[in-house]
Amino acid sequence: MIACLVGWLAMPDRQTELRLMLRALKLPAIAAIYADLALKAAKANLTHEAFLYELIQAECLQRDQHRVARLQRLSGLPPDKTFRTLRLERFPPLIREQLERLRSGAFLEDAVNVVAAGKPGVGKSHALAALGHELVVLGHPVLWTPTANLVQALLAAKRDLRLPHLLTKLDRYACVFLDDIGYVQHDRDEMEVLFTFLSERYERRSVGISTNLTFSEWERIFKNPMTTLAAIDRVVHHSVILDLMGMDSYRAREAGDQHTRPGAPSPNTDQTGAAA
Repeated sequence: MIACLVGWLAMPDRQTELRLMLRALKLPAIAAIYADLALKAAKANLTHEAFLYELIQAECLQRDQHRVARLQRLSGLPPDKTFRTLRLERFPPLIREQLERLRSGAFLEDAVNVVAAGKPGVGKSHALAALGHELVVLGHPVLWTPTANLVQALLAAKRDLRLPHLLTKLDRYACVFLDDIGYVQHDRDEMEVLFTFLSERYERRSVGISTNLTFSEWERIFKNPMTTLAAIDRVVHHSVILDLMGMDSYRAREAGDQHTRPGAPSPNTDQTGAAA
């Protein structure tokens, strides 16, 4: 029967008509491969069910690839900060274990937050970005944004009476990653919209946060002690804390290693070798 199908497909008018129908049905992968696959199926004596399975599998695979590519493009994730480029061996065993569990994406089901806290240069942003890339591969929509950028977008939406609309739009993301929350010194309006955002996602959607501040220092962000406690409560209640505070900056170590290599200029000399 597959051989008869191959003969039918050999008719030019039939092939043109079939391609048009497949494209109208939005089945581009099947439209691209059905003729070649029919020949292979005839040679391998595949059943109709096996031939159909191969066609549908190819279509599903292409759709998954396109979906991941689209999610990647819309995520804002830094493209070079993945698990492939993350030097996991630098992290303590507990952190490596936590990251390995988070990679499954199961934490999203319970709206668990992820907070990476540490000094500048320890890799907290890289770790969260790598996690974001893994979630995208799993098919989850995520958003990566500097905290300052999100705060300004929320402020503009509030000014234009569009804040509920923006919050609804952000709700489409399974996880929103706020990078460098500790670097932003908020005034009252900024603090309020950030608190509103965290409150809206509480126990509904996940948030990922990188910060160089301990929780006891978050009053620098939210100013008011009661608001600070309420914000911390919403973030920490259901959360995984990646505590990197005890680590030293790997960027500083790498810079030091470069200066100690044979032939490397001394940190006390300029590029010509003269004393600085």
